[in-house]
Amino acid sequence: MATTAVAPAPAAYPTTGPVRSARGAVPADLWDKQVGLLMRDYPYDSIMAARVLDQGYAYLLTAMNHRGEKLGLAPSKLVDIGVHTIILDTVAYAELCEKFNGGEFLHHVPKVDFKNDGSVIKTAHIIAADGWEVDLSLWADAAECGPCHPGNDSH
Repeated sequence: MATTAVAPAPAAYPTTGPVRSARGAVPADLWDKQVGLLMRDYPYDSIMAARVLDQGYAYLLTAMNHRGEKLGLAPSKLVDIGVHTIILDTVAYAELCEKFNGGEFLHHVPKVDFKNDGSVIKTAHIIAADGWEVDLSLWADAAECGPCHPGNDSH
């Protein structure tokens, strides 16, 4: 089992306050359902599914927190699996947007080509700076590229 670590934030992204777990932002029954969906659809045990889901939520909540800043946030390939599990449960995702994004729906606009600009690891640092726990091993699979389209209302 890989250990969980917080990404060291560069000076431009200072971390303040205690580290938060995304699991605390999600109702327990929804969390259990989405962990089950990941286990159903991928060769994950409950521990790996929870890690992927946690990072998917940390990514989305950070994107919502920085909506309109055009930071070019991008998940790794593994974290994107968690993101897709979250956003495909559209009723729960709409409720998440209502609660954490001022009622604005945060669209997902993937691109076919990966960009090679370091945006994935930069995103992990921003997530850490926002106070979320970062599981670095889940971000390492695509440390220099990401498929998502930056914008005011998308990730």
